[in-house]
Amino acid sequence: MAQSPSRSDRPPIQQLQTVADLLEKPALSRLYAHILQHGPITVSELVNELGIPQGTAYDYMQNLQAAGLVEKTRKQRPYEYDAESIALTLSTDKETQTITPALIAAVARRDEDEDIDVYIERHGLDGLAVALKYAYEYVDGTVNHRIAARELDLSPLEAEIILQALEPVVSEYADAVV
Repeated sequence: MAQSPSRSDRPPIQQLQTVADLLEKPALSRLYAHILQHGPITVSELVNELGIPQGTAYDYMQNLQAAGLVEKTRKQRPYEYDAESIALTLSTDKETQTITPALIAAVARRDEDEDIDVYIERHGLDGLAVALKYAYEYVDGTVNHRIAARELDLSPLEAEIILQALEPVVSEYADAVV
């Protein structure tokens, strides 16, 4: 089951494809997360602040806008865009996982943070989503790295590394529900 409120007329499966692209393309994730945190924002500002090519920025904006994840907030040029928060819940027979802005922001750091990249390679996006939940508890002091290691079936060192790598995401999305 997948749920996410949408402002577009795009069918849910096509919206799911855009969310899947967010999880597969760290540059797209970075753009979405930046708009969510700093919007409304123009494409020119995104190009300058993120250092991405202008053509890529416009392509990404078009995809996000078509999926209803980004909308124009200013109708005249230069256009400004703001992002809608994602809360997409996926369920299988055995598990349920929610794709949140914090998870997308963590994926966005994959190109910049080798620890997150290695963790995703070893444990997948589902593993990252679970580690992110423990990172919130780690930051608020209710869980230490040894408890997280035991629960995530990791070595204490690997748990400490991923929890510290996710700490900036948790700080940015402190008010988010994971």
